Amino acid sequence: MDAIYADYSISMSEFKKNPAQVLRTAGEKPVAVLNHNRPAFYMVTPKLFEALIEELADRDLAQLVRQRLACKDAAVEVDIDSL
Repeated sequence: MDAIYADYSISMSEFKKNPAQVLRTAGEKPVAVLNHNRPAFYMVTPKLFEALIEELADRDLAQLVRQRLACKDAAVEVDIDSL
C-alpha cells in the first residue's frame, strides 16, 4: 500500500464533482486524490506550493554552501570594495 502524505484524501470521482469545494474544505492542507485507493496526485494551494519550492531552493543552496566550505582552502581572498 502506498503512503498518503496528506491530512485529507478524496476519491477521483468525488474530486471531479467539485474540485474547488475540496480545496476550500482542506484550507491550507494538501489533499491526496485517490484512484483505486492509491494516490494519483496531490492538490495544494499556491501558498503551500510556493513554500515547498522555496524549501527545495534553500536545500539546494545549503548543499552548495557545504560544498564550497569544503573547498575553502582553494578560495581566493578579494576586497569587496575593489569589485
